Amino acid sequence: MSHTRRTDAVLLLVALVWGSSYLSTQTATAALPVLLVLFARYALSALACLALVAARAGARGGSRRWTREELRAGVPLGITQAAVLVVETYGVAHTTAANAGLIISLTIVLTPFLDRAGHPGGLPPAFYAAAGVCVLAVGLLMTGNGFHAPRLGDLLMLGAAVVRAGHVALIGRLTADRAIRPLHLTTVQTLVGSALFLIPTAHQLPTLVRTDAATWTQLLHLALFCSVFAFLAQTWAVQRTSAGRAGLLLGTEPIWAAAVGIALGGEHLTLFTGLGAALMVAGTYWGQAVERDHRAHRETADHAADDRATPIRPAQDTQENPACPVTTPTSA
Repeated sequence: MSHTRRTDAVLLLVALVWGSSYLSTQTATAALPVLLVLFARYALSALACLALVAARAGARGGSRRWTREELRAGVPLGITQAAVLVVETYGVAHTTAANAGLIISLTIVLTPFLDRAGHPGGLPPAFYAAAGVCVLAVGLLMTGNGFHAPRLGDLLMLGAAVVRAGHVALIGRLTADRAIRPLHLTTVQTLVGSALFLIPTAHQLPTLVRTDAATWTQLLHLALFCSVFAFLAQTWAVQRTSAGRAGLLLGTEPIWAAAVGIALGGEHLTLFTGLGAALMVAGTYWGQAVERDHRAHRETADHAADDRATPIRPAQDTQENPACPVTTPTSA
């Protein structure tokens, strides 16, 4: 598997995991307060990350310490990630899982606008046309599930899409061309989130201890798969691609949300829902192809400009140095 395809596959897997998170979130928030669910999710994630850091350091003899760059990136990313989850979780609690997954997919349109600094001169019009196809797909999916006037939860999910787009763009800006270890960065994010939600939920911790096994199963799924794995994989992948392309691939999340809803939630696939899903896949792959070609052309142009700017040194007579089997300039 090529480097590009491997990165794309990881992002798609993240989208699948996040698509499964809506039913888990609804189940958990039906049994526990929203902020308590978030604290449990972050605390379990932090413990898992710390264990992975310790295990990796012991196995490879590496350092458990965080670098200054990892802390500088991890703290703001932890805050923005917590903002995404708090708005998104409240939104899921006040709307349907289907609507939540559909509206959050608007991130694919918002991310390229917020990431314009990473594309001098802007992206090709075809990229935005592909994003438009994805928006049309969202509309068909919403129609297929019974479109209605926006409710509080729908508006909160729209806000979550804006914040998530900013978060994805910020990951690219803070981690690009820096020696940042994804595991250490993710650990900082989970610790920041745990600290943010600890104070407002401290008096509710006894309720968390008494919760049933089914709710704990959902919390563990949200923590270990939707947080630890997804945060690590997203950071790893965004470091190896652009925020705009990552946004398109992560935008397949509503398809996976619909699949999970059909398989586990008893939802039905209508004609409009099927058409919307097909358009979402087509728009995603079209957009990533446009972005990949645009990035390749830009890199080629940049290399050509660098070559033109490098002065050509005049040729010199050379002789072989017997002490070293290379060609060295003749001394004057």
